[in-house]
Amino acid sequence: MSTPRHDSGQVSGRAPDTGADGPRHAVAAPGPVAARLIAERGIPEATVGRLPVYLRALTALVERGVPTVSSEELAAAAGVGSAKLRKDLSHLGSYGVRGVGYEVSPLVTHISRELGLTQEWGVVIVGLGNLGRALASYGGFAERGMGVTALFDADPAVVGREVAGLPVRPMSELAEVVRREGVVIGVLAVPGAAAQSACDDLVAAGVTGVLTFAPAVLSVPEGVDVRKVDLASELQILAFHEQRKAAGDAVRAAAVPGPAAVPADGHGHGRAGAVGGAPAARPAPVSRPARRRVGVAR
Repeated sequence: MSTPRHDSGQVSGRAPDTGADGPRHAVAAPGPVAARLIAERGIPEATVGRLPVYLRALTALVERGVPTVSSEELAAAAGVGSAKLRKDLSHLGSYGVRGVGYEVSPLVTHISRELGLTQEWGVVIVGLGNLGRALASYGGFAERGMGVTALFDADPAVVGREVAGLPVRPMSELAEVVRREGVVIGVLAVPGAAAQSACDDLVAAGVTGVLTFAPAVLSVPEGVDVRKVDLASELQILAFHEQRKAAGDAVRAAAVPGPAAVPADGHGHGRAGAVGGAPAARPAPVSRPARRRVGVAR
Protein backbone atom coordinates (compact mmCIF):
# COMPACT_ATOMS: atom_id res chain seq x y z
CA MET A 1 0.00 0.00 0.00
CA SER A 2 1.37 3.40 -0.92
CA THR A 3 1.99 5.93 1.83
CA PRO A 4 -0.66 8.70 1.96
CA ARG A 5 0.77 12.00 0.80
CA HIS A 6 -0.38 15.57 1.07
CA ASP A 7 0.53 18.68 -0.82
CA SER A 8 2.27 21.28 1.26
CA GLY A 9 1.93 24.87 0.17
CA GLN A 10 2.76 26.34 3.56
CA VAL A 11 4.60 29.62 3.34
CA SER A 12 6.87 30.92 6.08
CA GLY A 13 8.34 33.89 4.29
CA ARG A 14 5.02 35.60 3.73
CA ALA A 15 4.96 39.34 4.09
CA PRO A 16 3.43 40.42 7.43
CA ASP A 17 -0.33 40.86 7.40
CA THR A 18 -1.94 43.49 9.54
CA GLY A 19 -4.66 42.53 11.97
CA ALA A 20 -6.73 44.46 14.42
CA ASP A 21 -4.03 44.22 17.07
CA GLY A 22 -0.97 44.73 14.89
CA PRO A 23 1.15 42.96 12.26
CA ARG A 24 0.87 39.21 11.99
CA HIS A 25 4.03 37.35 11.12
CA ALA A 26 4.27 33.88 9.64
CA VAL A 27 7.68 32.66 10.77
CA ALA A 28 9.28 29.32 10.11
CA ALA A 29 9.75 26.99 13.07
CA PRO A 30 11.51 23.61 13.02
CA GLY A 31 9.04 21.11 11.55
CA PRO A 32 9.40 18.27 14.08
CA VAL A 33 9.29 20.70 17.01
CA ALA A 34 6.21 22.47 15.68
CA ALA A 35 4.47 19.14 15.22
CA ARG A 36 5.27 18.12 18.80
CA LEU A 37 4.06 21.39 20.31
CA ILE A 38 0.85 21.33 18.30
CA ALA A 39 0.07 17.64 18.87
CA GLU A 40 1.22 17.15 22.46
CA ARG A 41 0.65 20.54 24.03
CA GLY A 42 -2.30 21.75 21.98
CA ILE A 43 -0.46 24.95 21.10
CA PRO A 44 -1.89 26.65 17.96
CA GLU A 45 0.36 26.49 14.92
CA ALA A 46 0.27 30.28 14.55
CA THR A 47 1.58 30.62 18.11
CA VAL A 48 4.42 28.18 17.40
CA GLY A 49 5.27 30.26 14.35
CA ARG A 50 5.62 33.41 16.46
CA LEU A 51 7.79 31.87 19.20
CA PRO A 52 11.05 32.38 17.22
CA VAL A 53 10.12 36.06 16.83
CA TYR A 54 9.66 36.44 20.58
CA LEU A 55 12.91 34.59 21.19
CA ARG A 56 14.82 36.91 18.86
CA ALA A 57 13.42 39.99 20.60
CA LEU A 58 14.18 38.55 24.05
CA THR A 59 17.73 37.62 23.05
CA ALA A 60 18.34 41.23 22.02
CA LEU A 61 17.11 42.34 25.46
CA VAL A 62 19.49 39.90 27.17
CA GLU A 63 22.39 41.32 25.17
CA ARG A 64 21.42 44.81 26.38
CA GLY A 65 21.27 43.63 29.99
CA VAL A 66 17.52 44.20 30.39
CA PRO A 67 16.24 42.05 33.31
CA THR A 68 12.47 42.44 32.85
CA VAL A 69 10.15 43.55 30.08
CA SER A 70 6.48 44.46 29.96
CA SER A 71 4.13 42.74 27.54
CA GLU A 72 3.67 46.03 25.67
CA GLU A 73 7.43 46.51 25.23
CA LEU A 74 8.02 42.91 24.16
CA ALA A 75 5.04 43.01 21.79
CA ALA A 76 6.36 46.19 20.17
CA ALA A 77 9.80 44.62 19.72
CA ALA A 78 8.23 41.52 18.18
CA GLY A 79 5.81 43.46 15.97
CA VAL A 80 2.59 41.95 17.39
CA GLY A 81 -0.21 43.15 19.63
CA SER A 82 0.28 42.88 23.39
CA ALA A 83 -2.94 40.89 23.83
CA LYS A 84 -1.79 38.36 21.25
CA LEU A 85 1.63 38.08 22.91
CA ARG A 86 0.13 37.45 26.34
CA LYS A 87 -2.16 34.79 24.92
CA ASP A 88 0.71 33.11 23.07
CA LEU A 89 2.90 32.97 26.16
CA SER A 90 0.00 31.72 28.29
CA HIS A 91 0.05 28.55 26.16
CA LEU A 92 3.55 27.94 27.53
CA GLY A 93 2.50 28.64 31.11
CA SER A 94 4.28 32.02 31.19
CA TYR A 95 1.86 34.59 32.55
CA GLY A 96 4.25 37.27 33.76
CA VAL A 97 3.80 39.37 36.90
CA ARG A 98 1.37 42.27 37.01
CA GLY A 99 3.24 45.55 37.32
CA VAL A 100 6.57 43.85 36.59
CA GLY A 101 6.19 42.02 33.29
CA TYR A 102 8.27 39.05 32.22
CA GLU A 103 11.71 38.07 33.47
CA VAL A 104 13.77 38.08 30.29
CA SER A 105 16.40 35.37 30.91
CA PRO A 106 13.99 32.72 32.26
CA LEU A 107 11.62 33.40 29.37
CA VAL A 108 14.47 32.92 26.86
CA THR A 109 15.24 29.56 28.45
CA HIS A 110 11.56 28.60 28.48
CA ILE A 111 10.94 29.38 24.81
CA SER A 112 14.25 27.82 23.75
CA ARG A 113 13.31 24.62 25.53
CA GLU A 114 9.85 24.54 23.95
CA LEU A 115 11.35 25.03 20.48
CA GLY A 116 13.84 22.26 21.08
CA LEU A 117 16.80 24.64 20.87
CA THR A 118 18.44 23.30 24.01
CA GLN A 119 19.75 20.46 21.84
CA GLU A 120 21.61 20.43 18.55
CA TRP A 121 19.66 19.69 15.38
CA GLY A 122 21.59 18.42 12.41
CA VAL A 123 20.67 20.00 9.08
CA VAL A 124 21.57 18.98 5.55
CA ILE A 125 21.43 21.33 2.56
CA VAL A 126 20.59 19.99 -0.88
CA GLY A 127 21.54 22.23 -3.81
CA LEU A 128 24.77 24.22 -3.72
CA GLY A 129 24.08 26.95 -6.23
CA ASN A 130 24.31 30.61 -5.24
CA LEU A 131 21.52 30.32 -2.67
CA GLY A 132 22.74 27.04 -1.24
CA ARG A 133 26.26 28.38 -0.76
CA ALA A 134 24.89 31.46 0.99
CA LEU A 135 22.81 29.29 3.32
CA ALA A 136 25.76 27.02 4.07
CA SER A 137 27.83 30.05 5.05
CA TYR A 138 25.11 31.61 7.22
CA GLY A 139 26.18 31.65 10.87
CA GLY A 140 22.67 32.16 12.23
CA PHE A 141 21.83 28.44 12.05
CA ALA A 142 24.45 27.47 14.62
CA GLU A 143 23.39 30.30 16.92
CA ARG A 144 19.91 28.79 16.99
CA GLY A 145 20.95 25.20 17.60
CA MET A 146 20.88 24.20 13.92
CA GLY A 147 24.22 22.78 12.85
CA VAL A 148 24.78 22.23 9.12
CA THR A 149 25.99 18.64 9.02
CA ALA A 150 26.45 18.00 5.31
CA LEU A 151 25.99 19.48 1.83
CA PHE A 152 24.67 17.64 -1.23
CA ASP A 153 24.30 18.32 -4.94
CA ALA A 154 23.43 16.26 -8.00
CA ASP A 155 25.80 18.14 -10.32
CA PRO A 156 29.12 16.26 -10.74
CA ALA A 157 30.82 19.61 -11.43
CA VAL A 158 29.84 20.82 -7.95
CA VAL A 159 30.43 17.60 -6.01
CA GLY A 160 33.80 17.56 -4.30
CA ARG A 161 34.07 21.31 -3.85
CA GLU A 162 34.34 22.77 -0.37
CA VAL A 163 31.76 25.26 0.85
CA ALA A 164 31.91 26.82 4.32
CA GLY A 165 34.44 24.18 5.39
CA LEU A 166 32.29 21.22 4.28
CA PRO A 167 32.71 19.05 1.18
CA VAL A 168 29.82 18.87 -1.27
CA ARG A 169 28.71 15.24 -1.38
CA PRO A 170 26.86 13.36 -4.13
CA MET A 171 23.18 12.58 -3.61
CA SER A 172 24.03 8.88 -3.47
CA GLU A 173 25.50 9.45 0.02
CA LEU A 174 22.45 11.31 1.39
CA ALA A 175 20.71 8.34 3.04
CA GLU A 176 23.88 7.12 4.71
CA VAL A 177 24.76 10.53 6.17
CA VAL A 178 21.22 11.21 7.37
CA ARG A 179 21.03 7.88 9.17
CA ARG A 180 24.54 8.10 10.62
CA GLU A 181 24.19 11.69 11.88
CA GLY A 182 20.55 11.39 12.96
CA VAL A 183 19.50 14.30 10.74
CA VAL A 184 15.78 15.12 10.69
CA ILE A 185 15.79 18.55 8.98
CA GLY A 186 16.71 19.21 5.36
CA VAL A 187 16.94 22.43 3.37
CA LEU A 188 16.13 22.47 -0.35
CA ALA A 189 17.87 25.13 -2.42
CA VAL A 190 17.25 23.57 -5.83
CA PRO A 191 15.34 24.72 -8.94
CA GLY A 192 11.60 24.11 -8.93
CA ALA A 193 11.83 21.32 -11.49
CA ALA A 194 14.18 19.33 -9.24
CA ALA A 195 12.43 20.06 -5.94
CA GLN A 196 10.05 17.07 -5.76
CA SER A 197 12.75 14.54 -6.58
CA ALA A 198 15.16 16.03 -4.05
CA CYS A 199 12.40 16.14 -1.43
CA ASP A 200 11.61 12.48 -2.08
CA ASP A 201 15.27 11.63 -1.51
CA LEU A 202 15.27 13.50 1.80
CA VAL A 203 12.10 11.81 3.02
CA ALA A 204 13.32 8.36 1.93
CA ALA A 205 16.52 8.97 3.90
CA GLY A 206 14.53 9.70 7.08
CA VAL A 207 14.18 13.50 7.09
CA THR A 208 10.86 14.60 8.57
CA GLY A 209 11.20 18.39 8.35
CA VAL A 210 11.87 20.19 5.07
CA LEU A 211 12.54 23.88 4.51
CA THR A 212 12.28 24.62 0.80
CA PHE A 213 13.21 27.70 -1.19
CA ALA A 214 12.07 26.08 -4.44
CA PRO A 215 9.10 27.66 -6.28
CA ALA A 216 7.09 24.45 -6.26
CA VAL A 217 4.38 22.73 -4.23
CA LEU A 218 5.78 19.54 -2.71
CA SER A 219 3.90 16.31 -2.09
CA VAL A 220 5.03 14.57 1.09
CA PRO A 221 3.79 11.70 3.28
CA GLU A 222 1.86 12.31 6.47
CA GLY A 223 4.22 13.09 9.33
CA VAL A 224 6.57 15.20 7.22
CA ASP A 225 6.43 18.98 7.77
CA VAL A 226 7.28 21.37 4.96
CA ARG A 227 7.96 25.10 5.31
CA LYS A 228 8.22 27.10 2.10
CA VAL A 229 10.02 30.37 1.48
CA ASP A 230 9.23 31.77 -1.97
CA LEU A 231 11.38 34.86 -2.43
CA ALA A 232 9.98 35.70 -5.86
CA SER A 233 6.41 35.63 -4.57
CA GLU A 234 7.34 37.89 -1.67
CA LEU A 235 8.85 40.43 -4.07
CA GLN A 236 5.67 40.28 -6.16
CA ILE A 237 3.57 40.93 -3.05
CA LEU A 238 5.74 43.95 -2.24
CA ALA A 239 5.33 45.17 -5.83
CA PHE A 240 1.54 44.85 -5.45
CA HIS A 241 1.54 46.99 -2.30
CA GLU A 242 3.83 49.59 -3.89
CA GLN A 243 1.48 49.80 -6.87
CA ARG A 244 -1.50 50.29 -4.56
CA LYS A 245 0.34 53.04 -2.68
CA ALA A 246 1.28 54.79 -5.92
CA ALA A 247 -2.33 54.62 -7.13
CA GLY A 248 -3.54 56.06 -3.81
CA ASP A 249 -1.04 58.90 -4.06
CA ALA A 250 -2.27 59.70 -7.57
CA VAL A 251 -5.92 59.78 -6.43
CA ARG A 252 -5.11 62.05 -3.50
CA ALA A 253 -3.09 64.38 -5.72
CA ALA A 254 -6.00 64.66 -8.17
CA ALA A 255 -8.38 65.52 -5.34
CA VAL A 256 -6.38 68.52 -4.13
CA PRO A 257 -8.30 71.71 -5.22
CA GLY A 258 -6.49 74.29 -7.35
CA PRO A 259 -6.40 78.10 -6.77
CA ALA A 260 -9.80 79.68 -6.17
CA ALA A 261 -11.42 81.22 -9.26
CA VAL A 262 -11.60 85.02 -9.38
CA PRO A 263 -15.31 86.09 -9.49
CA ALA A 264 -16.36 88.42 -12.31
CA ASP A 265 -17.81 91.85 -11.70
CA GLY A 266 -21.05 93.05 -13.26
CA HIS A 267 -19.33 93.71 -16.58
CA GLY A 268 -17.86 90.23 -16.84
CA HIS A 269 -14.38 91.35 -15.86
CA GLY A 270 -12.48 89.74 -13.07
CA ARG A 271 -12.01 91.96 -10.06
CA ALA A 272 -8.38 92.15 -9.16
CA GLY A 273 -7.69 91.32 -5.58
CA ALA A 274 -10.91 89.37 -5.03
CA VAL A 275 -10.27 86.14 -3.17
CA GLY A 276 -12.86 83.41 -2.65
CA GLY A 277 -15.72 85.70 -3.70
CA ALA A 278 -14.93 88.48 -1.22
CA PRO A 279 -14.99 92.00 -2.70
CA ALA A 280 -11.61 93.58 -3.29
CA ALA A 281 -10.57 96.13 -0.72
CA ARG A 282 -10.71 99.72 -1.91
CA PRO A 283 -7.42 101.57 -1.82
CA ALA A 284 -7.08 104.03 1.03
CA PRO A 285 -7.58 107.66 -0.05
CA VAL A 286 -4.43 109.74 -0.37
CA SER A 287 -4.55 112.96 1.64
CA ARG A 288 -3.53 116.12 -0.22
CA PRO A 289 -2.68 119.53 1.30
CA ALA A 290 -5.38 122.22 0.91
CA ARG A 291 -4.71 124.67 -1.99
CA ARG A 292 -5.01 128.42 -1.63
CA ARG A 293 -5.22 130.86 -4.46
CA VAL A 294 -2.65 133.62 -4.69
CA GLY A 295 -3.24 136.94 -6.37
CA VAL A 296 -6.91 136.57 -6.93
CA ALA A 297 -9.17 139.48 -6.12
CA ARG A 298 -11.97 138.69 -3.86
